[in-house]
Amino acid sequence: MLDAMGQPLLKVDNLQSWYGESHVLHGVGIEVGEGEVVTLLGRNGAGKTTTLRSIMGLVGKRSGSVKFEGKELIGARSDLIARAGIALCPEERGIFASLNVTENLMLPPVVRPGGLDLDTIYALFPNLKERANSPGTKLSGGEQQMLAIARILRTGAKLLMLDEPTEGLAPVIVQQIGRTIREIKARGFTVLLVEQNFRFAQTVADRHYVMEHGKVVDMMSSAELQTSTGRLHQYLGV
Repeated sequence: MLDAMGQPLLKVDNLQSWYGESHVLHGVGIEVGEGEVVTLLGRNGAGKTTTLRSIMGLVGKRSGSVKFEGKELIGARSDLIARAGIALCPEERGIFASLNVTENLMLPPVVRPGGLDLDTIYALFPNLKERANSPGTKLSGGEQQMLAIARILRTGAKLLMLDEPTEGLAPVIVQQIGRTIREIKARGFTVLLVEQNFRFAQTVADRHYVMEHGKVVDMMSSAELQTSTGRLHQYLGV
């Protein structure tokens, strides 16, 4: 979905990234429209997580263009990128062991209007309400993932970047994460999702970019995914 000016919410063009001397991304280009769920698919080492980190300004060096709401962010510090309305939920989740669930939820600052209040978050994540006074790292893996997502919904971030949210979770919890992503989308949030499980991605996303060797090599809609499994298996090696 494009905005009133015909622009996507996020437009990444010719993104190059380095970790030290290692040149990891080689001209990545993606677009994410407002209200879309878009996935980055690819094998381990394809550059998916680095793409999220590069958008967020968390790599050693980057060049190219990262435009959010039409504003260029390629030269901005990561804290200013966060305040612009982009949030990253890393694969390791970053839950604080010394804080309970509610304290973890309340920790990030509100960066702009439009975030969810605590009551709405607890309605969306009833498991977290039940565990409100539990230390964050005493939660199950699925509950920790829900907490990591819930925490950034408070901040008013408009674009949520989720890195492997289903990794290592039981199938029933994966389904719950899927329902959560669909509910987030229904509430007007935009999601860029890194995912290895393309069958899960197909249930939540509008479009999929496929990455190989630090480049985007294909893009397909979820409808196309059903008729392109052979091509996808070739890319993903499954």
